[in-house]
Amino acid sequence: MPDHGAIYTQQAERYHELIAKQPSLKSIIEEIRPVAGLDVVDLGAGSGRLAAVLAGQARSIVALDAQAAMLEVAAKRLAQAGYTNWSTSVADHRSLPLENDSADLVVSGWSIGYLGSDTLANWEDNIRQVMSEIKRVLRPGGTAILFETMGTGFETPNPPRFLKPYFHALERHYGFSYRWVRMDYDFDSVDQAEQLARFFFSDELADRIVEQQLIRLPECAGIWWLQL
Repeated sequence: MPDHGAIYTQQAERYHELIAKQPSLKSIIEEIRPVAGLDVVDLGAGSGRLAAVLAGQARSIVALDAQAAMLEVAAKRLAQAGYTNWSTSVADHRSLPLENDSADLVVSGWSIGYLGSDTLANWEDNIRQVMSEIKRVLRPGGTAILFETMGTGFETPNPPRFLKPYFHALERHYGFSYRWVRMDYDFDSVDQAEQLARFFFSDELADRIVEQQLIRLPECAGIWWLQL
């Protein structure tokens, strides 16, 4: 299994090449909370998957991530698009460098789950701290929208076992609503699909891509949202 920590610090551009093959989440976010004129915080912003598509409507975007290398890619993309309403900062989800009541919308894509794996002895404390920070920085009436994996290579949800307790906690303990969508990867070729899957996912999945000659790789994503 690839080392995601090393990928995020050493191969941020390659990682963005992978996720750029998935559809935009802008319309889904807009369905839950229209972004026009909002102050937005993107937790685990990575290479700017969410920040780059929301900056055009938001009043401001603060992109936070634990890895500076990922934020460099996000900043480059935002600057090249001509946006000026953004900033980036290296941060831990459990201690955000933001003022109280400073955001209308907090989004996070495929990030908080790294603190919520039940393989971590302190995962419940991690999630408690993250939720406390989200609620601290949101203004009254603010909204949080979280995206997490529900399985790569599957056409219906098949979440990783180690994330199920975290997912259940979002709904049962923190009051989030839930739905899921398909976020399939559309690659240019079988060769590209195989290389990028082997880079980020697993040899097993990459071998299946070659065996089945897949250009479209199915993926399911969970969406959890909460309005204060």
